[in-house]
Amino acid sequence: MSEKKKESIGDACIYDAGSLGAPRVVVLGVQHMFAMFGATILVPMLTGLDVSTTLLFAGLGTLLFHLLTKGAVPAFLGSSFAFLGGYAAIAPMADASGNAVDNSALLPYACFGVACAGLVYLLLSLLIKIFGTGKVMRFFPPIVTGPIIIAIGLTLSQSAIDNCSADWLIAIVAIALVIICNIWGKGMIKIVPIIIGVIGSYAAAAVMGRVDFSAVKEAAWVGFPIHWNSTAFWALSDGNVSLLITSVITIMPIALATIVEHIGDVSAISSTVGKNYIKDPGLHRTLLGDGLATILASLFGAPANTTYGENTGVLALTKVYDPLVIRMAALFAILFSFSPKFAAVIGCMPTATCGGVSLVLYGMISAVGVRNIVETQVDFAKSRNVIIAALILVLSIGINYSAAGAVGFVVGSLKISFSGIAVGALTGIILNAVLPGKDYVFDDDNPRHTGVDFAVRGNNGKQR
Repeated sequence: MSEKKKESIGDACIYDAGSLGAPRVVVLGVQHMFAMFGATILVPMLTGLDVSTTLLFAGLGTLLFHLLTKGAVPAFLGSSFAFLGGYAAIAPMADASGNAVDNSALLPYACFGVACAGLVYLLLSLLIKIFGTGKVMRFFPPIVTGPIIIAIGLTLSQSAIDNCSADWLIAIVAIALVIICNIWGKGMIKIVPIIIGVIGSYAAAAVMGRVDFSAVKEAAWVGFPIHWNSTAFWALSDGNVSLLITSVITIMPIALATIVEHIGDVSAISSTVGKNYIKDPGLHRTLLGDGLATILASLFGAPANTTYGENTGVLALTKVYDPLVIRMAALFAILFSFSPKFAAVIGCMPTATCGGVSLVLYGMISAVGVRNIVETQVDFAKSRNVIIAALILVLSIGINYSAAGAVGFVVGSLKISFSGIAVGALTGIILNAVLPGKDYVFDDDNPRHTGVDFAVRGNNGKQR
């Protein structure tokens, strides 16, 4: 079948799904699924959530996002790493001595907190619809969101080291594969270094006899991916009001960082495709889709969703921007979610494999925060910016590694705790609002490839 060009942008030939034919569209859909696969399944492995449920709601969340954005934005929604600190604060997988614990009874409470964080997306979507992007986003400048993102990665670093310590040889294999593929890989190898690191390290552990596959043998080929005792609905019926409130207060502020991550991803997709999706179908629609997908996933026991940069890389590689291909990937994710045997294979993965990959990913989270600050030209010659960044970082990291691990207080019979990230984020937002010397404006007219364009004003009031 001849390939009809949809349009040309520069020297790139752009194709639509209709001109490529069904077989190629299926292959491209599988490619997008594998691009998101490694990172998406890593989140449930690091938190104790169910892999099958995660895949189901990654697929359903993506389809919901496409429905709410008029089917125009070629974005895939996978598991968000930004909420890992929240899950760890409410439902840790290890005790103070580093010993593994069963956190299955606490995870539904964490999921409820994440679902409430999704409401922040909906609120911001409404505000943007009413007042416009610029007036709302001025409360979330890079001097606030950058340090928050940095702190998220750093507060997770200890868990990565602990997991690596289970078997440093296996962890190093995973780390080396991720680095080699990311730096020297070509084509798809460069786009999917995470899954290659996971598979390579997993295979090495299996060859050395360090993997127990008994759970795989016992697992059924087909099963239902939703489990009542793992849902936020179960937490509500369980009735621990104190823990519910603590989960909400601890986890909701993390949405401030993930919202900026969302805006950056939509900007990157806009730059890749050559269309400004922030204006059409609109940032309020993309936030609404992401927020509702996160709420839906969390209520049923899956991780929060977020737009995936891995799939933006696939768009740039293939020059096929038709959202139909992304929806095909979502359907494959839903299909795989109904196989417990497939989930069991993932569950048998060595702890050190997770540690090696997460060591890189957590560092990358912090690096994204640094990039956000650098590329938006935050002026650290100004005392206000230094104070805001310093307090966010010190409070977020210091409280996390303190003996209590949180700041708590009692209201009546309820004990409420604030995680380090929550305290740092709230402090940064308040300080930025009250301290004089704001020198930025939000500009959604020309989104940059690496993130949102925050135009900084000079002393003469002109943008530079």
